[in-house]
Amino acid sequence: MSSLRASSAGIGAAARQIFALFMLVLAAGASARAESPLPNHASLPDHAIAMHGEPALPRGFTHLPYADPAAPKGGRITFALQGTFDSLNPLVVLGVAPDAVPRYVQQSLLFRSADEPFTAYGLLASKVELNDERTRLAFEIDPRAKFSDGSPVTAEDVLFTFEMLKTKGKPFHRSSLARVTKASAPSPGRVEFELGDGSNRELPLVIGAMPIFAKHATNAESFGETSFKPALGSGPYVVSEVRPGESITLKRRADFWAEDHPLTRGLFNPDEIRYEFYRDANTLFEAFKAGLYDVRLEGDPTRWTTGYDVPAVRDGRIVKETLHFDTPKGMTGFVFNTRRAVFADIKVREALAMLFDFEWANRNLFYGIYRRAGSFFSDSELSALGVPADAREKALLAAFPGSVRDDILAGTWRPTATDGSGRDREQARKAFDLLKSAGYEMRDGVLRHKATGEALGFEITVTSRPQERLALNYAKSLERLGIVATVRMIDDVQYWRRLSSFDFDMIQWTWPASASPGNEQVGRWDSSNAERKGSLNYAGVKSPAVDAVLKTMLSAREREDFVASVRSLDRLLISGFYVVPLYYLPDTWLAHSRDVVMPQRRPAYFLSNEVLARSPSPPAPAN
Repeated sequence: MSSLRASSAGIGAAARQIFALFMLVLAAGASARAESPLPNHASLPDHAIAMHGEPALPRGFTHLPYADPAAPKGGRITFALQGTFDSLNPLVVLGVAPDAVPRYVQQSLLFRSADEPFTAYGLLASKVELNDERTRLAFEIDPRAKFSDGSPVTAEDVLFTFEMLKTKGKPFHRSSLARVTKASAPSPGRVEFELGDGSNRELPLVIGAMPIFAKHATNAESFGETSFKPALGSGPYVVSEVRPGESITLKRRADFWAEDHPLTRGLFNPDEIRYEFYRDANTLFEAFKAGLYDVRLEGDPTRWTTGYDVPAVRDGRIVKETLHFDTPKGMTGFVFNTRRAVFADIKVREALAMLFDFEWANRNLFYGIYRRAGSFFSDSELSALGVPADAREKALLAAFPGSVRDDILAGTWRPTATDGSGRDREQARKAFDLLKSAGYEMRDGVLRHKATGEALGFEITVTSRPQERLALNYAKSLERLGIVATVRMIDDVQYWRRLSSFDFDMIQWTWPASASPGNEQVGRWDSSNAERKGSLNYAGVKSPAVDAVLKTMLSAREREDFVASVRSLDRLLISGFYVVPLYYLPDTWLAHSRDVVMPQRRPAYFLSNEVLARSPSPPAPAN
């Protein structure tokens, strides 16, 4: 488990500090400031960057509002993931890697607050300078910052990391960092970036979030390859043991430089963190019930409703919690790989989406707990579902007439609803009419293209039993119209390799959403990533309208313009019928050992592993 805020692993930064004075580096940084000042708007803060508006916390804050400085230190917390791993570097295309190293071993220049839509505060950077146009960015590195081998973190390490991620990192970093027109280090304690025309307003935050590698301990030639050698980091933990494919163990450093930093006070509490890997979902759950790991995000309504009726829950050894966060609910759906000829026609995609019987599946498979997905930003002001386009949106979309359907522009479109019988004839008739208009006809019980005679069929690739169960249910619905959908389950490593090269017809996928969508949306939907291996543009979206709206979203200076651009993006994606919308959970289900201490004050947007602590063991009874 990489984070308590989403089901898919993300790339996070760790955080840190302990006091040891490097006056020489400090003086060099001060000298560089005098020689090479950045013009900076007087009102801009120098301790944080906010995507929109101002940071909530002033310089000099003592700790994050949701962190408990009195949280107990010590003990071990074990997390678990389904699947396996063949690398420790999740920042490159090759390999399958958890985020343990960039989260706990490495640090970034900035550290994101879970209490704000997108604000990041200085961590390795003691000061950040950003001009009002967001064309020039500079960081001064905290002179106390040290890697675990005792060497100082310098501007050269930042530049090295920048170059490695720009040339050998995942597509997200390659495309984002390529926008930097110049990067330089005028002194060992200062690094500067020129950001082009400043139109990508999130770019300073992306740079600030890079997990910093130590140049002197990293092989530039093999950086993009899989490796079980952990990166040398400046974070609170070091990797103490790696059992390839099975487990990773991290131990807290006694010499961590940022032990009492405001961003780490109350975080990173266990002495030991362990990641265990299990091959399938059932084994993963049984291991949790047996107490083999401590924290579990539950996404299966059946299991949440009935599977936790066990002694460990009844006697309080396992605690169940329902949490609510203000983040938009992302999109979970069956994804059409539009690179495949069978899904090239939008009418075919729309018809296939109509044939998923959410009402039946929700009642019979999921205890009626799910809500129907229809937007890529559900449950938020960013969603276009049920909301008529305003003047700002219409102006954005005016250059691309016809790119958004009239009913979606008017906010009247909804995903098709059925009578819940599992055999809704009306929906089947509407879908069949669409397929006929796309050139298909029924021949001997099989839907075939009139011109070619080719049957309408495809493969649904899955990697877990819950996915398989849902895919088989969907395939039965399709079969009633003569559509042949085969379901194939493969192992985790093969699954990720096939996804990275877009070698599939249809998959089930979840794109989580944040309160401040940004550059990650480029990786998911921009045309430049449609053929770039390793990107998250699984649907193969190639749309000039989407590309243009993404640029507008990233350059928005005011919240109103930002909301309008995200809603426009939502309308374009809905109109493209790139997925069969499935469902989402309005809340987050969390189960954990009673020995795991959760913060009393929960953050507004997500709850990450960093805040967890282990309660002290009770004293042994006296003899």
